[in-house]
Amino acid sequence: MANLLDIIAAFLIGGILFLMIIGLNVRSSEAKFASDSELLLQRDAQTLAEILSHDLRKIGYGYSGTSILIADSTRLKFIADIDTNSVLDTVTLYLGNPEEVTGTPNPRDRYLYRIVNGVSSAGPVLGLVRLRFIYRDALSAITTVPADIKYIEVGIWVETSSPVNDNYPFTYWEMKIRPRNL
Repeated sequence: MANLLDIIAAFLIGGILFLMIIGLNVRSSEAKFASDSELLLQRDAQTLAEILSHDLRKIGYGYSGTSILIADSTRLKFIADIDTNSVLDTVTLYLGNPEEVTGTPNPRDRYLYRIVNGVSSAGPVLGLVRLRFIYRDALSAITTVPADIKYIEVGIWVETSSPVNDNYPFTYWEMKIRPRNL
């Protein structure tokens, strides 16, 4: 009888240890997924910031007049020689609607649209959910008068494309861009 109790106790202890190992493995996998998602989130935000920075630094390049045509909080239209071919381009940047993106589980993802000379291109879906432009004059006061704009603050909100623990982690990236030609 004592041997039977020893065998039952050994099975119970072994089962508890086995369940603890499985639980540890599950938590480790969840932590790795969350860490990988956060890393991808930061990389996507950096990529979006580089795309916007590239275009915004060229505002007014090769043009001597008022180069900003539309300046509101979610849309920017300007004139510049974007591709440095000595031909002026008209560039518009804005966000699309969340309903347009169907390739990710995140219902708030949006395309960043970039229209150059009437030719539209939707940027990659990198989890962008919100874009905000703030325009400032030479004294750092907020303005929407295109001729008074000297630099632009851009805020982007990026979320993961897949949920982590039933929610979408996000990051916020803000940059101030002072184009030389404004």
